[in-house]
Amino acid sequence: MLKPPWKKDALKVRVAFREALEGWFSENGRDYPWRRTREPYEILISEVMLQQTQIATVLGRGFYTRFLEVFPDVHSLAVAEDERLLKAWEGLGYYRRVRMLRETARAVITEHGGEFPQELEKLMKLPGVGRYTAGALRGFAFDLPSAVVDGNVSRVLSRVMDFSDEVDSPAGMKQMWEWAEILADPEHPRIYNSALMELGQRICRPGVPDCLSCPVAEFCKTREPETLPVKKQKTTVTAVDEHALWLRDRKGRVLLHREGGKRREGLWKLPTREAGEISSLPVLDVSTYTITRYRVTLRAHDGAKLAKDFPPGPDEVWVEAENVMSLAMPSPFRRVIGRLLEES
Repeated sequence: MLKPPWKKDALKVRVAFREALEGWFSENGRDYPWRRTREPYEILISEVMLQQTQIATVLGRGFYTRFLEVFPDVHSLAVAEDERLLKAWEGLGYYRRVRMLRETARAVITEHGGEFPQELEKLMKLPGVGRYTAGALRGFAFDLPSAVVDGNVSRVLSRVMDFSDEVDSPAGMKQMWEWAEILADPEHPRIYNSALMELGQRICRPGVPDCLSCPVAEFCKTREPETLPVKKQKTTVTAVDEHALWLRDRKGRVLLHREGGKRREGLWKLPTREAGEISSLPVLDVSTYTITRYRVTLRAHDGAKLAKDFPPGPDEVWVEAENVMSLAMPSPFRRVIGRLLEES
C-alpha cells in the first residue's frame, strides 16, 4: 500500500504530534452526544456501553439516550430495581456491565456524597472502574491530564511506534500505557484523547488504514501498517445447539424461564431442555447467535403436543401473553419470542 514516509519521532517532538492530531480533530471530529457534556455520569454511561458495542449501534438504536431517560443521574441508577435496570440495558448484552454501573453509582453516593472524584486513584477504587475508564473520566469530564488506551489507541500506537510484539500481552499493554502517557497532552486532554481515539476509529482502521488521509502519517514509523497490531491468537469458536420449548397453556399464557448465574441473571427466556427431551418435537424457529466463544444454534420446539398440565421446571413460570414482551430478555430470545407470538 502507498504510505507517506516516516520523518519525525513522535516521542521526540511530542508537541508537534499533538498539534497535528488536534488540528485534524478540530476540523473533522464527529459530534457525539457524550462529547456535548462534561457530566461524568453521562460520560461513564457512554464509556461502559462502548466497551463491547460499536458507536453506530449505541447511537443508531438509541441505547444511550434511552438509558439516560430512564436513569438520568447516579441517584436514580443507584436505587434501580433489577427488572427495570435490565430492561433499560436490553439489547446491549454483557449484563454484568449494567449491574456494575449500579454499584458504581452507589459508591459515588455513599463514599463521595454523590459527586464523582477527580483523582485517578479514587476513581479506580470505584466498582467496575479500571485504568481506562478512570482516565476517560478525568480527561473527558474534568479535562485533567490523563492517558487512555483502548483497542483504537493500541492500534494507532503500535503503528506509530512500529511495535510488532503482542499488544494484548501484559508486556505489550505496559508498553502501550507508557507511550500513551508520554504522548498525552497535559494542556488539552479532552481534545487530544478524543482525537487519538477517533483517529483509530476512522483513519487508522483495522486491516488496511487510510494512511494518505492520516494527520500524523509523518510520525508513523511502520512501513506495513496492515500487519499491526499483533495480537494473541483468538480463541476457537465452538458450535453448540440450544433447544428451547415454546409452550402455551389453556389460558394462552407462555411458559418462560428466569435465568440465574452471572451472565444473564434476572433475564427471561424460553425454557431450554436437553436435546433428547424435546428434539422429537416439531421445530418452529431456527436462529443463530454468538456469545463469547460459542456459536449457538437456537431451535424453538413446538410444545403443543405435550400434556396441558405440563409441569414447569425450576424458575419457570406462566406469563400472560400481553406481558411477555415487556420483560427484559436476551436479544436472541426476544427475536424468537416476538416471531412466535406474531404467528400464534
